[in-house]
Amino acid sequence: MKFKHFAAAALFTFFAAGTVSAQTTKPAAATKATTQTGKLPVADHYPGGQDSLIAHIQRNIQYPALAKRNRVMGTCLIHFTLKEDGAITNAKILKEVGGGTGQEALRVVKLLKFKAPGYSEQYSVPVNFKL
Repeated sequence: MKFKHFAAAALFTFFAAGTVSAQTTKPAAATKATTQTGKLPVADHYPGGQDSLIAHIQRNIQYPALAKRNRVMGTCLIHFTLKEDGAITNAKILKEVGGGTGQEALRVVKLLKFKAPGYSEQYSVPVNFKL
């Protein structure tokens, strides 16, 4: 009887440790979104900088009802091309956490207005959903 309890505890510990280590690693796409200092490269082209960019995103997010009901939280990653004139094109969802959060993040990122950088470049922006 003690062996069954020991074996069950050992299996639980093994799977719990694997889950924790899997959650602490960042996906490869998410590491490209920020630099070593934690600054978003695209924030250089946004009026007011990174703080203003994040505040605008958080102010315009409307938490999807399905995600709210199911208590879905996490970070969506939106990838887009910033054109020479500051327009956003080819926006797509790289990572979503479910419940309609990806579509909402895409909608909010498309609302952003950037200063004209004079060149075209691709960027990724993380959008956090937290209840």
